[in-house]
Amino acid sequence: PRPSASIVPAARPKAQALNFVVVLADDLGWGELGSYGQKLIRTPRLDALAAEGLRFTDAYAAAPVCAPSRCSLLTGLHSGHATVRENPRAGGRSALTERDFTFAEALRARGYRTGLMGKWGFGPEEPDQPSHPNSRGFEQFYGYLTHRHAHQYYPDHLWENGTRQEIPENRDGAREVYAPDLIQQRSLDFIDAHKDEPFLLYLAPTVPHAPSRAPDLGPYADEPWTHADKAHAAQVSSLDTLVGRVVDRLTDHGLAGRTLVLVTSDNGPHEEGGTDPDLFDGNGPLRGYKRNLYEGGIRVPLIAWSRGRVPSGTTDRPTPLIDLLPTLAELAGAPVPSDIDGLSAAPLLRGRADTAPAPRHDHLYFHRNHSGVTPRADAVDGGRARQLAEAVRRGDWKAVRFAPGQDRRVPDDRWQVELYDLARDPGEQDDLAAARPKEADALVRLMRESWAETYDRRPFGVTLHVSREDGRFLVTATLANGSSRPWTAARLDLRAPDRWQVRALDPLIADRVPAGGRLAVRWTVTPAAEAGRGWLTCRGTATHAGAAVTYAAQAVAE
Repeated sequence: PRPSASIVPAARPKAQALNFVVVLADDLGWGELGSYGQKLIRTPRLDALAAEGLRFTDAYAAAPVCAPSRCSLLTGLHSGHATVRENPRAGGRSALTERDFTFAEALRARGYRTGLMGKWGFGPEEPDQPSHPNSRGFEQFYGYLTHRHAHQYYPDHLWENGTRQEIPENRDGAREVYAPDLIQQRSLDFIDAHKDEPFLLYLAPTVPHAPSRAPDLGPYADEPWTHADKAHAAQVSSLDTLVGRVVDRLTDHGLAGRTLVLVTSDNGPHEEGGTDPDLFDGNGPLRGYKRNLYEGGIRVPLIAWSRGRVPSGTTDRPTPLIDLLPTLAELAGAPVPSDIDGLSAAPLLRGRADTAPAPRHDHLYFHRNHSGVTPRADAVDGGRARQLAEAVRRGDWKAVRFAPGQDRRVPDDRWQVELYDLARDPGEQDDLAAARPKEADALVRLMRESWAETYDRRPFGVTLHVSREDGRFLVTATLANGSSRPWTAARLDLRAPDRWQVRALDPLIADRVPAGGRLAVRWTVTPAAEAGRGWLTCRGTATHAGAAVTYAAQAVAE
């Protein structure tokens, strides 16, 4: 059998290290929380966190639809570099790969316990493959593996790590067990289990994504709205209740001042299943909805809270969610790949913005290639919702351009370009492209420069290669320092099944591995006489900025 996917690090950070809870709502619009101007839907717990913590006014999802947005959030790469750049469709890329390094892997290297409860959103629906959460740094996973499975609020199964867990009460269309309730309980259980050690909880509920289904309409039951709108409002309020219960559990364990809670969304508000985002003013003063590259489709709420730690107030720093990986890593003392696009916002969360301001992006890039259309989003796009589009924000200038179809290789003069001044026109009503051609052309150049058909990554962490030679195996492992700072005290170790013989052909230790450098070690491995195959595990350890880090890889020898 394969050994546990959880490799225990050589050293753990102190129990007083900062914990992290990242809550990613599904299709929650910028204007759907009271702290962002919502008038009809009640969100008292989230509004309290926003009042006590830091509210971001200019936070951005990386894409206007789910899968590419979540891939970028996890990996710190914008949608011109990320592996997944569109929602699943024939011929598209809808799975992560072994080269994708997530914020969970960054914190796992520092000894954090890592859990994902809710929606993963990447295929295939199989265990033991590179796109599975367990392979991308999450040692505990409970929820939906694939994008489409997560559309079901009453599914007949969910996944727990690599095991499919049946929910017989929901078979044959029955609706007895509401999946968000299961996800909530697993999240609280995770906090209970790891309250005495550093942890990362990535909580990704499916609310308020369509269909608008809720077991209880609560205070909205008697409103003169459609059932879909009542249920949508109940879904948003259930998100509020969920976050409130998580905060209460942290408080019960004395962790409220040692846990950073981040709450955000993967894109703008939806209009699916009969839900009317205009009833709730779900995009606030912004133009557009889910699927649009105008502000309403990509600007999202972001609240950062940690009692007595994160300063209260607001920030207008343009902050894309690709900043999550480097931010969490810096706060945890973990290295990150130097080729990511995100920048750390940790100084903002430490309250040291005046003395050590968080770095700002030169520009933000967004890509959209999506075949699905909804009426409001298509109307906002002027009937161009099926056309490939991209956008760039630089300072207060924002450009959006549309290709004539879905081929981005067409010449620039066939694209339609729009230009907006967000400082004066946050609702993007006044197109200045004709009046300010130099500014428009400069942003178009940034769009071209931001897109890479194939984004080659620098090696980071441990890789393992196995080949068979005359009844034994030649194993080669590499510990690659793809960060921007040198590592010291680097070491590689190989574990094989009992009674297998392992002999190193190269030194296991390097006093120093420079940025961009690597430690490579070869072994010969002789299996036991009766063994046909077995799992090999390689662990690489090093010291980064005085902190121990551990990376691991597994391969089968057969």
